[in-house]
Amino acid sequence: MSDTLFSIENLRVAYPHRSDEKTQWAVDDVSFSLRPGEKIGLVGESGCGKSTLGRAAMRLLPPSTRIEGQVKFQGRSVFDLTPVEMRKFRGEAVALIFQDPMTRLDPLMTIGNHCIETLKAHSPQLSAKAAKEKAIATLEKVNIPATRWHQYPHEFSGGMRQRVAIALALLLQPKLIVADEPTTSLDVTVSAQILQELTRLCAEENMALLLISHDLAMVAEYCDRIGVMYNGKMVEMGATETVFRHPQHEYTRSLLQAALHIQAVEDKEDGEKNSLNHPTTPPPHHPISEARSPILRVVDLKQHYTIEPNFVERIFKGPGQTIKAVDGINLELYPGEILGLVGESGCGKSTLSRTILQLIRPSAGKVEFLGKDITNLSRQEIRLQRRQMQMVFQDPHACLNPAMTVGQSIADPLLIHQLATPEEAKQQVLQMLEKVGLQPPEVYYQRYPSDLSGGQQQRVAIARALITHPKLLICDEPVSMLDASVQSQVLDLMLELKEEFDLTYLFITHDLWLARFLCDRIAVMNGGKIVEMGPTKEIFANPQHPYTQTLLAAAPLLARA
Repeated sequence: MSDTLFSIENLRVAYPHRSDEKTQWAVDDVSFSLRPGEKIGLVGESGCGKSTLGRAAMRLLPPSTRIEGQVKFQGRSVFDLTPVEMRKFRGEAVALIFQDPMTRLDPLMTIGNHCIETLKAHSPQLSAKAAKEKAIATLEKVNIPATRWHQYPHEFSGGMRQRVAIALALLLQPKLIVADEPTTSLDVTVSAQILQELTRLCAEENMALLLISHDLAMVAEYCDRIGVMYNGKMVEMGATETVFRHPQHEYTRSLLQAALHIQAVEDKEDGEKNSLNHPTTPPPHHPISEARSPILRVVDLKQHYTIEPNFVERIFKGPGQTIKAVDGINLELYPGEILGLVGESGCGKSTLSRTILQLIRPSAGKVEFLGKDITNLSRQEIRLQRRQMQMVFQDPHACLNPAMTVGQSIADPLLIHQLATPEEAKQQVLQMLEKVGLQPPEVYYQRYPSDLSGGQQQRVAIARALITHPKLLICDEPVSMLDASVQSQVLDLMLELKEEFDLTYLFITHDLWLARFLCDRIAVMNGGKIVEMGPTKEIFANPQHPYTQTLLAAAPLLARA
């Protein structure tokens, strides 16, 4: 009997297309196999077919999708399984962790109910008590405390929702986990904990892992073998160390070069780290001095939430628990500066950014933008201010209407603020699509978000935020879904626009090497507070706070060959 657990043989996948169009293979003649306990990393740019391959293997693609080749699990064809066998196969044999956690989570169900439903569906003999104990133990493995049991997905940050999705995949102890960008929205400490847990399970339970990711350093650290995909094809496959030290394909070399460029650790001039493609001509550095007025000032800002208990809990436990998502934040952001905000998922970074934009009103404190207190403005006045301050969200679905084409979504801010006629808006949108690398722009202009990969959707979201040429751009993990080469392109675009339109960035990220590469200053956030802030070089060279030291120690670094 073969020791192969899972195999893909000559797999080809094509999405539905018009009869007059040539077939475009999203996955084109891909073959590889996985043994029990083995960990394979699958890397490549967004849109190269990585996620399509994972979904094809789980039979999660639409019935109209054209699929050729074979997918076998323990020697049996997955495509021949009956609906009943397929239901058992998904979850108990193979679990899929999606790139977007809300694909897995029902907004009307509590986190506890998600866990109980999953366990009861596959293990109906479990008692309610045993199911809850097992679920809580699994949630605690991914740092979700039992106190969050009765909360809903919308009450969690993006990173914490992803932790829940990972816990749901681990509940049934499958033989293979297909993880599609499982740590995209997580900070380095939690990413390390989760991947260590996954690799421990692989060793203890003889469980295999197919890790789909654009994070080369993470794949290098946790995977035995690596496969590189480009334009639907597997262009390189081999032992991780061999591929990283002696890449054979030109695309693999370009990926490594881009990743190493972002993670460069040599000492540089202050302004030099702000140049991606033109290091010899860095943009001017903006020294911070008391003589300059900040473009943004946050004073003792607080955002507190109360978890209301149900009737029984109110009798036995008293009043609800208060969560201090943002707890007395003070910071200043100066014109032309890039301030990096780093910290673990759930620490309050995204809540702070939304409070600054007045998408949610603060519990206390104030926000001054261009010298004006915006915390007491009317909704109409706030709307006018938002032309000057825009946001790139962590999840592109948060700002893209699925019923609108890409062109309509990007043009919308121009029309809302009456900055262009429909004809002028279209021309500006086409130019912006080209700048963010969505070419040919005329084709993408007509597409819908559902037609795009996760990385392509994020590029659309960036284009939409930049189209009004704001003075302040708040970027909440804007390139977390992009591979290293596309990250470089998008960041270079943002830096070019920064100089052209004198932009200022508040850059929220969990990628410490990206923050070091891009930012003038870094603020480290933990538990709703900023625990350390200073020039980037000083934070990395001599971190003062224990939490900052922990973050830096956990950050995976791609070693040079």
